Amino acid sequence: MVGLDVEHCICYYPTKKWGYLSLALLCILGPTAVGKTELALRIATRIGGEIVSVDSRQVYRYMDIGTAKPTPEQLRLVPHHMIDCITPDEPFSAADYQRGADEAIHQIRQRGNVPMLVGGSGLYFRSIVDGLFDGPQADTAFRQRLRQEAEELGIQHLYNRLRAIDSKAAENIHHNDLMRIIRALEVYERSGERISDLQQQWERAEVRYKFIAFGLTRPRDELYQRIEARVDRMMAEGLLDEVRSLSKYSRDLPSMNCLGYKELLGYLDGQYDLDEAVRLIKRNTRRFAKRQLTWFRKDKRINWIDLSTCPSPEDVVVTSLESV
Repeated sequence: MVGLDVEHCICYYPTKKWGYLSLALLCILGPTAVGKTELALRIATRIGGEIVSVDSRQVYRYMDIGTAKPTPEQLRLVPHHMIDCITPDEPFSAADYQRGADEAIHQIRQRGNVPMLVGGSGLYFRSIVDGLFDGPQADTAFRQRLRQEAEELGIQHLYNRLRAIDSKAAENIHHNDLMRIIRALEVYERSGERISDLQQQWERAEVRYKFIAFGLTRPRDELYQRIEARVDRMMAEGLLDEVRSLSKYSRDLPSMNCLGYKELLGYLDGQYDLDEAVRLIKRNTRRFAKRQLTWFRKDKRINWIDLSTCPSPEDVVVTSLESV
């Protein structure tokens, strides 16, 4: 683990339970299936924390198994926020997330507890601690036109266009991530600027909250084994039935393009058999975890903990907090 950047840790909101703890935010970040939830729960019960989910999928109601939402027991153990905010057919942006998370953080502070950002969405994390870059507002007609193009010509057609316009952005966006591809093309169309250039505003921005962030990691093979085991467990818990109950929603919705849901919808639509759908979920989740790590590794403010070599990671975190 790298040394703590105290400049980004100190703030002046002492808690009732930990009078000496003056953190504004404690962040537990990392790729899917690495073990964030389990560790965050143990830490929260020790320091009087409340968890603010940093997950772009857990905001949707009715999508429980496939998004690995906390169980009812876990929700009773530690208060959670930014979960089950909207239905799958409602629009939800990073700005919407920022407003909701800001309010949750304010309320947690008012109760004298420690706000904990926990999750794997790099964009949502940055929206809270650094703010959002100054980009154009959404253009509904433009987005609909590009969705139609994707349906007629394929997502790769749009991805190739993005790669020609903004190769740096294309490197950080998966070639099947239609929502982010469209947003990057929309920014260029409406502003004449590349989204990758606008995102550099983050590097010059003042932090919105003082914070301390820990990133969790494991060796690649171990992480991939955990991903595959999680997918198998989700299937055993009824993920297919959950997806079947959501099949009334349009396949074009961002919610229906979430990992696990889009692959099983493909099976329900007769595109391939169930074994192939499960294989695709596992493959796409591995790729997603790799992109998450790439995003977080770029942020030098994150202190990394390898869970495969750390026998008591919660002690590492709590001891670090005590030393601040």
